[in-house]
Amino acid sequence: MSILISQLSKLYGQQKAVDSISFELQKGEIVGFLGPNGAGKSTTMKIITGYLPPSAGQVSVCGYDVVKQPMEVRKRVGYLPEANPLYPDMYVREFLEFMAGMHNLGKPSQQRIREMISLTGLTPEQHKKIGALSKGYKQRVGLAQALLHNPEVLILDEPTSGLDPNQLAEIRGLIRELGKDKTVMLSTHIMQEVEAMCSRVIIIHKGAIIADDSISALQKGAGAYIQVTFGEAATVAELEQLPGVTRAVAAEGHTWRLYTADAETVRKNLLQFALINNRNILSLHSNSQSLEDVFRELTFAHND
Repeated sequence: MSILISQLSKLYGQQKAVDSISFELQKGEIVGFLGPNGAGKSTTMKIITGYLPPSAGQVSVCGYDVVKQPMEVRKRVGYLPEANPLYPDMYVREFLEFMAGMHNLGKPSQQRIREMISLTGLTPEQHKKIGALSKGYKQRVGLAQALLHNPEVLILDEPTSGLDPNQLAEIRGLIRELGKDKTVMLSTHIMQEVEAMCSRVIIIHKGAIIADDSISALQKGAGAYIQVTFGEAATVAELEQLPGVTRAVAAEGHTWRLYTADAETVRKNLLQFALINNRNILSLHSNSQSLEDVFRELTFAHND
């Protein structure tokens, strides 16, 4: 077990940022840790990496307790925080040499630095000062330092921030490759990134876990929707009265999304509705919900 979290809570004064959450991450998993702003994602990641103490509960990484054995945990964790703190006056290679010294890598450090520069695509920028780099290359420097000591666990908070489309494809491929023999936990607001890289998703909202499953299972559990375009106006009330429709959402013009667990039944009822009410159906097709749809549905349902 690479990461084990049991009944973890974190309070800031009277505010409970994380509320008794529990989950496990295994070696070889790439897990998307998702949630709205302020949900508790970064707080949880900082606790796992030893940057914040928990208020209650237990957290262990590779069998080491983050409170009782913090140095053992840090040896095994590579962390790219959202803010990605770097030294702008240092050169790229100089910074990585400094970080190698912090990790006590010794003589093999130069070889490891060369490997990380190549792996993260920093070769053309390695002799520049960090402050002169674009945001995308700064992210690469942050990723290189997180990988430098060959950690068993990677905690990545918004790892693709500032990358252009070509860089995105490269870093996605790198993270997928790393996930074959490491545990990767990443947070992002870009659902396409999660769908491209992750095998599993944990969704946190208001400090509590509201979903923990594979992407395909979450999409299947959320059901499908039918997108229908009428020639005339329709109302939420009349569409949500159709048997099988759980929710009707208006799109542009006279187009609607009708959420359902039984798409075939709703299609039949729509045709009958159009015939009885003299409505023209201009287009009608079924879709499975995207991860973004599932995320919105779940977080919307848990808004009190």
